[in-house]
Amino acid sequence: MNNRLALHAAAALSLALLATAALAEPHPLEGERWKTRPVVVVVPRDSDPLLAKLRAALDATSGREAFRERDMVLYTVVAGKGSRNDQPLAPAHTAALLQALELDAQGPAAFVLVGKDGGVKLREGAGVDLNEVFAEVDRMPMRQPR
Repeated sequence: MNNRLALHAAAALSLALLATAALAEPHPLEGERWKTRPVVVVVPRDSDPLLAKLRAALDATSGREAFRERDMVLYTVVAGKGSRNDQPLAPAHTAALLQALELDAQGPAAFVLVGKDGGVKLREGAGVDLNEVFAEVDRMPMRQPR
């Protein structure tokens, strides 16, 4: 009986440590602060129209250049799997990102623009217009000539 109790206690302790580690995991946007303007797109499936529209805009040279010129990076979470500029994120980082921005990987589709200061500047759904996003960035104080 004591062995069984010890086994249950060890399992409970392991679960508690894992949960604590997941909660303590910093979200990846903290490393972007004052360097880039993250765009976070969360969609429930790879065939989502928002993701297709964004990929098409960024496949065009003008869209890609406008994105880079504004120091933007792209985070995507597709069906729960995260990436930064098409490089996979660890599941814990993806979970921390979603939690920090209060987003749900199962939908609905979401588009979030984060400023260099780490604050959310724009939240949109599937109807987002990338040209309007660029205009929003251009109005930001850090984009103004000094």
